[in-house]
Amino acid sequence: MLNTPTAKTKFSLGLRGREAVAGYLFLLPWLIGLICFVAGPMLASAWLSFTKYDIVNPPKFIGLKNYTEVFTKDHLFWPSLGLTFKYAAIVVPISLIGSLLAAILLNQGLKGTTFYRTFFFLPHLTPAAASAVLWGWMFNPDVGPINYVIRSVTGAETGPGWFRSPDWAMTGLIIMAMWGAIGGNTMLIFLAGLQGVPQELYEAAAIDGAGGLAKFWNVTIPLLTPTIFFNLVLGIIGALRVFTAAFVATRGGPAYATWFFALHIYNKAFEQTEMGYASALAWLFFFVMFFFTFIQFRSSRRWVYYAGEAN
Repeated sequence: MLNTPTAKTKFSLGLRGREAVAGYLFLLPWLIGLICFVAGPMLASAWLSFTKYDIVNPPKFIGLKNYTEVFTKDHLFWPSLGLTFKYAAIVVPISLIGSLLAAILLNQGLKGTTFYRTFFFLPHLTPAAASAVLWGWMFNPDVGPINYVIRSVTGAETGPGWFRSPDWAMTGLIIMAMWGAIGGNTMLIFLAGLQGVPQELYEAAAIDGAGGLAKFWNVTIPLLTPTIFFNLVLGIIGALRVFTAAFVATRGGPAYATWFFALHIYNKAFEQTEMGYASALAWLFFFVMFFFTFIQFRSSRRWVYYAGEAN
C-alpha cells in the first residue's frame, strides 16, 4: 500500500517552507551587505594588488611587480611589520592578564560591584580618536599632568618626551592601549566565563582540602581556557591592526618610531595614492594574520579544555 501525504503533512511542509522563506528574507539584508561591502571589496583589492592604480588613471595590470617591490624596495615594510609585532607582543599578554584580574575582582560579589563594572568599562566606550587626543594632552612633556607628577616625585627638571620622543612614543601608545583594553570587552568576556564555572567544582575542591590558589589553578583556569583562547585570538588580531592611536597621536613618528603596518598601508593608499601597491600590502597583512590565527587554532588542541568533549 502506497503512503500518500495527508493534509497534515502538506500543511506542515507548507508551514516549514514559509518559515524558511521568511528566514532567508530576514537574512537577505546581511547577505547583501556582506557581498557589497565585504566580499566585493576584498575581491576588488585582490585584483588591484596585481595592477598599478592611482585612482586617476585606470588600473594597469603589472603581474607580481607590487609584491616583489614590497620585499625588495620598500624600506619601511620590514620595520613597520616588526614594530607591529613588538606592539602586539607587549599589549596582548598584559591586556589579557589585566582583564582577567579585573574580572576576578569584579566576580567577588563585593559591595558596589555594579558601579565598578561600569567605571572599568567607560574607557572602552571612549572613541579611539578622542582617547588619543586626551592622552596626547596627558603625555604633553611641558604641561601634561603625567610629567608633572613625575617631576614632583623624582625632583627631575624634565620628564620623558612621550609622543615627541622616538624612545618613548611606543611606550605611550602601549599605556594608552592598556587604559582602554583592560576594562573593555575582554574583561566582560572573562567575567562571563568566570560566572559559568560550576560552584560544585569549587565545593568539591574545598572538600579535598584545596586552598584559594589551588582552586584557581586546577578549577578556574582549565574551565576558562576556551575563554582565554577566544580572547587571545581577538586580542592578537586587534593588536596587529593597530592604527587609530598611532595615526592621531603620533602620525607614525617621531622618526618612524610608531610606523605600524596598518599606518603604512594607509599612507601608501591615501597619501601617495598607490592603491595597487597598498592592496598588495593589505593582502600580505591578511595572510600574516591568517597564519597567526591558524597557528593558534592548531596549538589550542593541546591546552584548551572543553567540558563537553569526550576524552
